Amino acid sequence: MSVVGFDFGNESCIVAVARQRGIDVVLNDESKRETPALVCFGDKQRFIGTAGAATSMMNPKNTISQIKRLIGRQFSDPELQRDLKSFPFAVTEGPDGFPLIHARYLGETRTFTPTQVMGMVLSNLKGIAEKNLNAAVVDCCIGIPVYFTDLQRRAVMDAAQIAGLHPLHLIHETTATALAYGIYKTDLPETDQLNVAFVDIGHSSMQVCIAGFKKGQLKILGHAFDRSLGGRDFDEVLFQYFAEKFKVEYKIDVYQNARACLRLRSGCEKLKKMLSANPEAPLNIECLMEEKDVRGFIKRDEFEQISIPILERVKRPLEKALAETGLSVEDVHMVEVVGSASRVPAVMKILTEFFGKEPRRTMNASECVARGCALQCAILSPTFKVREFQVNENFPLSIALSWKGTAPDAKNEATENQQSTIVFPKGNPIPSVKALTFYRSGTFTIDVQYADVSELQAPAKISTYTIGPFQSTKSERAKVKVKVRLNLHGIVSIESATLLEEEEIEVPVTKEPEKESAKMETDEASNDAVPPSSNETDENMQDAKGTADALGAENGVPESGDKPVQMETDTKAPKKKVKKTNIPVAELVYGAMVPTDLQKAVEKEFEMALQDRVMEETKDKKNAVEAYVYDMRNKLCDKYHSFVTDSEREQFTTRLQEVEDWLYEDGEDETKGVYISKLEELKKQGDPIEERYKESTERGSVIDQLVYCINSYRDAAMSTDPKFEHIDLPDKQKVLNECVDAEAWLREKKQHQDTLPKYATPVLLLADVRKKAEALDRFCRPIMTKPKPAKPATPETPATPPPQGTEQQPDGDDDSNASAEVPPATGEPMETENPDHTSSTA
Repeated sequence: MSVVGFDFGNESCIVAVARQRGIDVVLNDESKRETPALVCFGDKQRFIGTAGAATSMMNPKNTISQIKRLIGRQFSDPELQRDLKSFPFAVTEGPDGFPLIHARYLGETRTFTPTQVMGMVLSNLKGIAEKNLNAAVVDCCIGIPVYFTDLQRRAVMDAAQIAGLHPLHLIHETTATALAYGIYKTDLPETDQLNVAFVDIGHSSMQVCIAGFKKGQLKILGHAFDRSLGGRDFDEVLFQYFAEKFKVEYKIDVYQNARACLRLRSGCEKLKKMLSANPEAPLNIECLMEEKDVRGFIKRDEFEQISIPILERVKRPLEKALAETGLSVEDVHMVEVVGSASRVPAVMKILTEFFGKEPRRTMNASECVARGCALQCAILSPTFKVREFQVNENFPLSIALSWKGTAPDAKNEATENQQSTIVFPKGNPIPSVKALTFYRSGTFTIDVQYADVSELQAPAKISTYTIGPFQSTKSERAKVKVKVRLNLHGIVSIESATLLEEEEIEVPVTKEPEKESAKMETDEASNDAVPPSSNETDENMQDAKGTADALGAENGVPESGDKPVQMETDTKAPKKKVKKTNIPVAELVYGAMVPTDLQKAVEKEFEMALQDRVMEETKDKKNAVEAYVYDMRNKLCDKYHSFVTDSEREQFTTRLQEVEDWLYEDGEDETKGVYISKLEELKKQGDPIEERYKESTERGSVIDQLVYCINSYRDAAMSTDPKFEHIDLPDKQKVLNECVDAEAWLREKKQHQDTLPKYATPVLLLADVRKKAEALDRFCRPIMTKPKPAKPATPETPATPPPQGTEQQPDGDDDSNASAEVPPATGEPMETENPDHTSSTA
C-alpha cells in the first residue's frame, strides 16, 4: 500500500512519501523538491510540471496555472473575476455557470474544466511518487485549504479519481502542519494544554489555525482565513509599480503583451525574494518588449509603502482566530510561521506586534504541509506503525438542513413554510454523523446549505436530497429517520433514510415547549452507524397554523452546543416491535460532475497520457538516431579507424551526414517507426565495424582463459599427486589428447588471424573460443573429478561376528574420504587441498 502525501499549492506542489525511517520529500525529474502546478498544451502533447514551466514563456496563452483558484468556483465569483484579469490564458463561462479553460491542443482549440486540469497535475505528481517508490501509487492524502467549500472538496476528489488516485483523507493544510509539528515533539504536557498558532501565508491565501497540544493528541481550536492574501499579491503590487514606471520611462505597455507580463511577473517575484534579505534590489530584464532592455530599482521601504493595503489585511484573520477560540494573546504560547510568502519582513513584524512574541520558524516553510499529509496517510495505513497521536479536527463552516412543510389547505399552498436547523455548527468535529427524525406521508426533499455565506462568497445551497418514495402501512404520517454525515473530507451528505413503523405503541402525551427547537442524535466518532437510543421521545413541532409536518428528535447524547428541548412527558407504553425499511435517497449536488462526465474525463485523461507517452518515445528514438550519427562519426576517425577501409569509411560518413541533414529538415517531425527504421538502417553498416573492434579488443583475454583451461587439465592429468592416482591411465591420456587437440586448434586459428588486417572479417571469433573452452571443460571435468572408491573398514574385534541381517558400514572417516569436491569453473586456478581427501580442481 502506498503512503504518499500531496501538497497541491497554487503555484507549486510537493510530494512526500513515508518510509521505514521517516518522511521524505521526493525529487522530481529535475531533482527539485517543488514541482510547478501548471499544464502547458502543445501542438502534439502536454507538458506538465517542470516540463511545462520550461516551455511556459514561449507558449503563455496555452499554459494553465493557478488551478487552485479556479476549481469548484462559479464564473461569477468576484474573486475569480479579479484573478482572470492577470491570467494569460482564456477562461469563459460554461453552460453550467462554471469556468471553462480554452487552450490550443493537437492543432485545435479545446476546452477543459479546472477539475480536468487539476487531474492532469495530480497524475504528474503520482508519476513522480511512483518513480521514487518504484511501486504503484493509489492511496494518498491531499492537503486542501480550510476554506474550501463542499463543491471544491468534491472537485478535488473528482480530480484525484481522474488521476487514478484514491484519497484516504482531504486534510486541511493547517491541520497537516500542526500534525507535522506535534507528532515529533516528546515534551508535550500531559495535563496543561500547549496552545500554538500556525500562520500559513502561501502563494494566494492566508490561513490561521490555533491548535491545542497535549501528550499524544492535537485539537484544532479555531480557524480563520483570507482567501486572497498571499505572496502573489506582493508580486502584483511590484508588477503594477514597474509596469507604470516602464510606461513612462521606456514608452512600453506590458499589459498589451502576454509574454512580457509573464516575464515581468517572474522578475518581480525574484525581486520580492531579494528584498526579503536585502534593504534594496535591482530589476533587470533583457528584451522585455519591443526589443527594449529595462532596468528598475526599489528599496524595501518603498516596497512596504506600496504594500500597505495588503499588510493591513494581515491582522484580520489573526483577530478572528483568537475570537473564535476565546483565547487571549497571552494564552497562545508559541507562533509558528509557514508558507512561501511568510518570509516578507513586514509580515513578520506585524505578527510579532500582534502576538507580543517573536514568531518561530522551526518547520520547513514550504514542505511542512506535504510532510503532514504523508504522516496522516501513514496513520490511516496498516503498512506503517506510527506513534499514537490523536488528531481532533473541526469544521470551519456551519451546515444547515432546510425543508418545506405543507400548508393545511389548498388556499395556502403558495405560503409553504420553510423550516431549517443547523446540523453541523461551526467548529463541529469531523468526521461526524447526526440523525434526524421526520414525520411524512410521502416523498419529501431536504436541502443542505451553508448557514452563513458571508465569508465564502458562494451560493448557500450545497445539495438537495429527495427522500422516497415510501409507503406507510398506516394512514397517519410515517416516522422517517434521516442520517446525515460530515465525512473525513469535510463533505456533507445524507447517508441513509429509514422508515420506522411501530406496532402496538401508545403515543406519549407531551406538553409543547414555548419555543420550537429540535434535538439531534449525534455521533462524533468516525464509525458509520449511530447506535439507536433505548428510550426515544418523539416531539411534534407544529407551526401556528397547526401543521403536522415537523422535525422529530431522537433522545441521543447531544453535542455540547445542541441544547435538548425542555418538555414534560407523561406515561409511555413500552415498544413491542419496530419495523425498519430503507428508503431510497436521490442526491443532487449543485455544480458537481455527474458520474458519466467523470467517466468521460477519466477516459480523456488516459488518451492524452497515451499521446504524451507516444510523443516522448518518438523523441527518444529521434534522439537515439541523432546520438548514433554523432557517436559513430567520431569513432570512425578515432578508435574504429583501423577497423574500416578508407572507401568504407568515406561511404559510411557520407551516409551519416545525409541522415543528419534529414533529421533537421524532412525528418524533423516523423513518427516513431520511421526513426526506428532509420536507426536500423545505419546499424546494418555500423554493427560489423563495432563487432570487429570488439573482437580485437577482447580476443586476448578470452584466449588466455582457454590457454589456462588447457594447461590446468594437462597439468592435472600429468600430475603424480595421490589425489589423482585412482584415475585410470587411459582416461588421463584422453584428457591429454583433448588438451592437445584444443591447443592445436587455437594455434592454427590464431596464426590465420594474425595474418589478417584489422578491417577484415575475423576468423578467430570470441564465441568460438568460449565454445571450445566449454567443450574442453565438459569433457575433462568428469574424468578428473571422479571420486576415489571407498575403502572397507576393518573391525577391531574379529572374534565377535556382526549380527545377522546387517551389513558392514564404512566408518565415518573413510566415508568422508570417499566424497570428491567439485572443481571451480573453467579458467579458475586449481588448488590442492589435504592429501587425505580425493578432491581435484581443474
